[in-house]
Amino acid sequence: MQHSDVILERLLSLHPKQIDLSLDRIERLLAALGHPERRVAPVIHIAGTNGKGSVAAYCRAILEASGKRVHVYTSPHLVRFHERIRLARPDGSGFVAEEKLAEALSHCERINDGAPITFFEITTAAAFLLFARHPADYLILEVGLGGRLDATNVIDQPAASVITPVALDHQQFLGESIEEIAFEKAGILKQGVACVVAAQSPAVLAVIRTEAARRRSPLYICGEEWQAHEEHGRLVFQDGGGLLDLDLPRLPGRHQIDNAGTAIKTARLVSGSSLQPATVDAGLGRADWPGRLQRLDPEKLRADVPGEAELWLDGGHNPAAGLVLAQAMSELEEKVSRPLVLVCGMMNTKDAAGFLRPFAGLAERVVTLSIPAEKNALPALELAKTARMAGLTAEPAASLDQALSRAGQGPTAPRILICGSLYLAGRVLAAYRG
Repeated sequence: MQHSDVILERLLSLHPKQIDLSLDRIERLLAALGHPERRVAPVIHIAGTNGKGSVAAYCRAILEASGKRVHVYTSPHLVRFHERIRLARPDGSGFVAEEKLAEALSHCERINDGAPITFFEITTAAAFLLFARHPADYLILEVGLGGRLDATNVIDQPAASVITPVALDHQQFLGESIEEIAFEKAGILKQGVACVVAAQSPAVLAVIRTEAARRRSPLYICGEEWQAHEEHGRLVFQDGGGLLDLDLPRLPGRHQIDNAGTAIKTARLVSGSSLQPATVDAGLGRADWPGRLQRLDPEKLRADVPGEAELWLDGGHNPAAGLVLAQAMSELEEKVSRPLVLVCGMMNTKDAAGFLRPFAGLAERVVTLSIPAEKNALPALELAKTARMAGLTAEPAASLDQALSRAGQGPTAPRILICGSLYLAGRVLAAYRG
């Protein structure tokens, strides 16, 4: 059996476009495979712009803490493709084993027989094949892009739908306006299937309400049917099933209160409101989501950064993520004051100015770099120019090592945030894990 990396490389050539939103091709392949998507565990389907991965991580951790077996499908991966597919096992869920992944990919490639299909579509079909072959109580299924025409949107009757915060991103595929993007996200709503809705702008919520009414999909909206907030260092969650007084989630940042609340409501929806506070606490304390405000040890990264410096990593890459990250850094500043230095790399398809603008007046400076081995990376010089236009002091660097070295310079050990792209986060974690 060939290694999965070899097969994945071949699958990239089956369609001239990396992204071509449609359900026709994956529906054809799934039919040829015997419809594995109809044999998977009850699905929790998650769409949204930001927070999908964190909500998935919290949902998995809470449900596993309650004794459930949980499959998870997320994208993109940071270091290895295997990260996209978690298979349930008695002691929790773990990344798919190489042998199982290679066999499923090979089988899908053989059945597809060279027909045009995007990389995400055929690999999603392979994931469904794996999920159908292994028993579980739930499958947490994260949308790849959009929702309405995403390859994951072939599940007719999920156990629940979830829409995390919707913001401007991927406009070239989803539409230029927030209403158009919200319409695509709301495309995961199904007839009669309840949907948990995170905090949204009025414009987004209006679109979701319209689509939900059309499909008769009950909505559980943040601030209406449920709420979550921090109070005296505790997470307080309340819905129709009662109030939960909980420990704060393991993942840092005020936005994680909202993500945790969305996951708690979803878990209560699919498993009943009988979830005990100790079970939810256990889940929130175990949840792990690499590359999202992750604290790194400078020594493990083997970078020229002072050992007493703080080093953080986040893959957020759109204006809404920039705002959330700036707020999180501001909260850290309130606890321990340090100069904040950004090490930033971004793709040329992203709104770099919109992402960086919230850091003006907060970050002392920005060191920019071109993301290694990414043909669509924004050049470091151009990104530095954009950062200056956004009100920040910026300088380019030739490499990640040089960027970290320059970020660490100064009379006071800084707080360094590596940010701007999941692709950059993946490169950093690959080096960090060694």
